[in-house]
Amino acid sequence: MRVLLALCLVVPSFALAAGGGFDTGGTSAPPKPTETTKTCKGVKVWDEEKKRCVRPKNSSLDQDTLYGAVRELAYAGRIADAQGVLLAMSDQSDDRVLTYWGFTHRKLGDLELANDFYTRAIAQNPDNILARSYMGQGFVAEGKTQAAIEQWREIRARGGEGTWAEVSLRDAIRTGMTYSY
Repeated sequence: MRVLLALCLVVPSFALAAGGGFDTGGTSAPPKPTETTKTCKGVKVWDEEKKRCVRPKNSSLDQDTLYGAVRELAYAGRIADAQGVLLAMSDQSDDRVLTYWGFTHRKLGDLELANDFYTRAIAQNPDNILARSYMGQGFVAEGKTQAAIEQWREIRARGGEGTWAEVSLRDAIRTGMTYSY
């Protein structure tokens, strides 16, 4: 409880720092809508090379671009479509894929399944601070503040201080409000 109080006193307000990596494309801002969310319907992504919406398996998109499409679709509230893109990704054991599976299940309200995916992602890559942040935000939503603080400490211990993952979890712990992306 003292840690939580200290957090509230030390962090009365702050600007989100850039998170880097695959989590937010290096920014704390929501993803900008692309043709994937403006034009494509269902489990389809915009293929710039083909200049049309295609199924993810039929696209010329690399894995990082598909991750961006997952994030964009999830932020737009198209969770089932985001999961469809995830399903099409080649390496289901990749910690980034597992993180996004956890994120989408958390957004669907299945915190237990989300935590299973986050746990697997962290087992694959203990330094996956995004998985730790999203898991911690799920703990905040469940009222498990101490478990959220433990994830926040792990993020900081793994060099994540000042990243979007750390700052967003710190803010969630402080306010009780979690992020949509």
